[in-house]
Amino acid sequence: MSPVTRLDTWQLRARFAAGLSASYAAQVPAYTTLVQVSTQVNADYAARHGDAQRLGSLRRVTAERHGAIRVGTPAELAAVAELFAAFGMEPVGFYDLRSAPSPIPVVSTAFRPIQANELARNPFRVFTSMLATGDSRFFEAGLRNRVQNFLAQRQLFDPALLARARAIAADGGCDAAEAQVFVADAVAAFALSREPIDKSWYEELSQVSAVAADIAGVGTTHLNHLTPRVLDIDELYRRMTARGITMIDTIQGPPRTDGPAVLLRQTSFRALAEPRWFRCADGRITEGSLRVRFGEVEARGVALTPRGRERYDAAMAQADPAAVWGNYFPSTDAELAAQGLAYYRGGDPAAPIVYEDFLPASAAGIFRSNLDRDSRTGVDVGDDSGYDRQWLAGALGRDIHDPYPLYEAQAKEAAA
Repeated sequence: MSPVTRLDTWQLRARFAAGLSASYAAQVPAYTTLVQVSTQVNADYAARHGDAQRLGSLRRVTAERHGAIRVGTPAELAAVAELFAAFGMEPVGFYDLRSAPSPIPVVSTAFRPIQANELARNPFRVFTSMLATGDSRFFEAGLRNRVQNFLAQRQLFDPALLARARAIAADGGCDAAEAQVFVADAVAAFALSREPIDKSWYEELSQVSAVAADIAGVGTTHLNHLTPRVLDIDELYRRMTARGITMIDTIQGPPRTDGPAVLLRQTSFRALAEPRWFRCADGRITEGSLRVRFGEVEARGVALTPRGRERYDAAMAQADPAAVWGNYFPSTDAELAAQGLAYYRGGDPAAPIVYEDFLPASAAGIFRSNLDRDSRTGVDVGDDSGYDRQWLAGALGRDIHDPYPLYEAQAKEAAA
């Protein structure tokens, strides 16, 4: 067998996801437990359910991950886009977590593959949030200027790494020797820094939001979570709790029902207190701890059409969505397809299209569940920031894909 001499972007993406997983496991031991339990739950579920692979092969589901990172400025977000393009990951969707029930001062997109064959090979996604410093409800003018000055002085990625990323994205891959170095450097860029943190600055930002402090109170970015996919999230929740892992209070997203799973359900273990060094005003270095990294897990269902999403939003607005779910959604794939509520390849109810994206309320709920207090907002100040999907696309310097046409394109393909 001849040695591999070239890797395509999807192979780089698979190596990137695996490298981040290994790095994160070394730093967050409870993540290893989460992956082990998820893998066993998936194997057990597949052994009991003949249709377990209806939303992706067991190989894909078990290997599947999504990460989450946070950046501070449009320039940093654009740099992330350049890096991820080398892995065949494009921005999809606009998420405004400022409008969630518990507001978080960020706007976000998700970088992921967009073609069905690329998703089948490796569907790695990274939910990427940018600090909304332009929103006066969170940042008054003086603090905004100081935050922006702080962020302007840091460099998240080596320019040489980004130059290599641009070349690889343009070429659709690279040779194996370059791939090894490039992936290793990309993984290292998201490791948690151990440099001392300016204590007073971090605490001042924490008064606005713990997320703001995590983004703009340090000199680097890092993974906040790396999420495996599980076929039975309720069983996963039970098994993690039985192992003594403290989980957040709820499973975010749609309720568990007897009908087809839709969209996305998520939960996590609580962010762990990790030792960090702080620099005090008098120059002393002292040891403390921060809770910024947590262990999220997800279960994915069929993607809903715009009509289905309207039904979903209406159901979730009820006091007890589980009790009224049947009033909004039928109990079979055939009925979901017939009513145009969900996407199926070739219109075949046996070929559901997996939901590849995220729910803003669920994302904010996960963020909020791992914070010690809510964000501070100015109650009498309007939002004049102008943040929307077009603004974010301009900041990225590239289009942000609307997920619905992507699902529509998959639905027009013939079922296998």
